[in-house]
Amino acid sequence: MPKVYAQVHGCPSNTADYEISLGLLKQAGFEIADSPEKADVNVLFTCTVKLTSSQRMIGIIKKLAQTGKPLIVAGCMPKTEQRVIEKIAPDASMAGPDSIEHMVEAVHAAIKGNKVIFVVDDRKTKTGFPRIRKNSNIGIIPIASGCLSNCSYCLVKFARGKLKSYPIDCIVAETKALVADGCREIWLTSEDNSCYGLDIGTNLAEIIKAVSAVPGDFKIRVGMMNPTYIKNEKLLNELIEAYKDKKVQKFLHLPVQSGSDKILKLMKRGYTVSDFEKIVENFRREIPNIYLSTDIIVGFPSETGEDFQATVELIKKIKPDKVNISKFGARPGTEAAGMEQLDAKTIGERSRKLHILAKGIKPFACN
Repeated sequence: MPKVYAQVHGCPSNTADYEISLGLLKQAGFEIADSPEKADVNVLFTCTVKLTSSQRMIGIIKKLAQTGKPLIVAGCMPKTEQRVIEKIAPDASMAGPDSIEHMVEAVHAAIKGNKVIFVVDDRKTKTGFPRIRKNSNIGIIPIASGCLSNCSYCLVKFARGKLKSYPIDCIVAETKALVADGCREIWLTSEDNSCYGLDIGTNLAEIIKAVSAVPGDFKIRVGMMNPTYIKNEKLLNELIEAYKDKKVQKFLHLPVQSGSDKILKLMKRGYTVSDFEKIVENFRREIPNIYLSTDIIVGFPSETGEDFQATVELIKKIKPDKVNISKFGARPGTEAAGMEQLDAKTIGERSRKLHILAKGIKPFACN
């Protein structure tokens, strides 16, 4: 059988799609190659969440296209930047995030020299599929696809759509299978874990409790949560209680993005700085050893010096264990792309200042 090489970039949800696709290909009889040179077909799972990510993907697509071997571009880019792909690799096939079940079909077509494009929204539950895991000790479980937010700068919402939460029993069954297969970490992932279940009458706390109840020696890592959907006091308290289970890693990824309420409103984030602080304070009061990771976007359109200083003061006050800093880059088709942009020099200076600050901060848990 022909050999297929695949590489993946971006978030754990993309990695889960990659693992399932390789599992389906192996099940269909294809051999999995460990380099593009050894493959008959190359597959690239793309990420376009940032401008820098998209630019990197373009470079890799060009390089793979130059090999002359059939290429399938998967991940978010086929849904968000299809014209870009067609311009730099006109013969490449494509498969969007909700079309991974078509990967075997896409590879068969590519081998025959045919170009196919699968970007329909099948929206099927991504559990119960064969997998080839990137890390044998880690089982990545998508608990939902899409989200409920409408952030003014986000391109991912165009790729993965509105929220579709997966049933708890399917996620529990997937957990049992992965633990039985040797996984020692279970990652619960989606575009925004905080809104899990709000479309099917449940919530994130319930799925954490259900997965924690699965027998076995393993830890649970909960992925990124938007403050918007856990600022509700009842859900926040339930979530904190679920986090207290010994199987749950004390890791909280809570992106604040800005310390300015004005900028958060322009971003359409759906919460205030005070909401963010309240969530952090409640977690730290009940779970003192919680590891806090947050994200900051520097240089969002109309960000003034005062807005940036508010972000600096928030980081000084909160003292996160980890700060992920991104320089704003407009993504095509988003509302923020039509706003007046800051100059690159200003964004670069603010980014450098924030990196220096974040590097020098003594994490809260060490105080």
